[in-house]
Amino acid sequence: METIAFITEAVPPYGVAQQVHPRVRRIVARNPGPFTYHGTNTWIVGAGRVAVIDPGPDDPAHRRALLEALRGETVTHILVTHGHQDHAPGAAPLAAATGATVMGRGHPQAGRTVGIATGHPPFLPDETLGEGDTIAGEGWRLSVLFTPGHASDHLCFVLEGEGILFSGDHVMPWSTSMVAPPDGDMAAYMANLRRMLERPEGTFLAGHGPPIVAPRPHVAALLRHREQREAGILEALAAGAATVEEVVAHQYPGLAEPLRPAAARTVRAHLIKLKAEGRLPGAAPAL
Repeated sequence: METIAFITEAVPPYGVAQQVHPRVRRIVARNPGPFTYHGTNTWIVGAGRVAVIDPGPDDPAHRRALLEALRGETVTHILVTHGHQDHAPGAAPLAAATGATVMGRGHPQAGRTVGIATGHPPFLPDETLGEGDTIAGEGWRLSVLFTPGHASDHLCFVLEGEGILFSGDHVMPWSTSMVAPPDGDMAAYMANLRRMLERPEGTFLAGHGPPIVAPRPHVAALLRHREQREAGILEALAAGAATVEEVVAHQYPGLAEPLRPAAARTVRAHLIKLKAEGRLPGAAPAL
């Protein structure tokens, strides 16, 4: 398995707006963890009349920091890359405080939302966005890419004319992305990684972690990792692995116990894809 050269950073100052581009600021929420790195990146696009991308968890301290950073400015749009609990719940209270319109993909299919799967209510925006939509503000314009895979409602946003793509959790600098069925779809995720290889933007700004500069080699490495993982799963099955847990043991030797459920979800996502493609042997694990 190829080792990915992940891009890391020191813990950023929480609650502080950092200028990462003339038209983009970042504030990091204090929700660090194994799936969120140092915390969720909330992005502010523009100046004066701004858009906020991924307001993060429903954390009053993070919201206060965001509103303080935007003192004297007007939030016109709140954009959400996907409905996971580390990205979307801050949208409604921020909208209540600012009067901004919440925009995202939202509830895609009954029974497949993360909200139903986890016991949280689904993310329902004021306005639904899809592939090719545009959002224009004062001195900025964003276009929408529909990129399901990590989540069925996942969107990326392109800051037109600036060479910047907000990649949410579809492409992250510090880690691979979790793809957990039923909402996560490995076939869609890998197809949309291939799409990212064709993008001309020179910087990706992700939902967690530092900017990805010259992102194409990083995206290519993430895709090769998934392809190699898939090949390894087929090897494990050929060697006699009969359950998801046995495939995990074969593919993730020495993995710490707290991370095994996440690995099992990843394996299951690959197995679902391989089954749909007719590439599983007859004795494959039950899904």
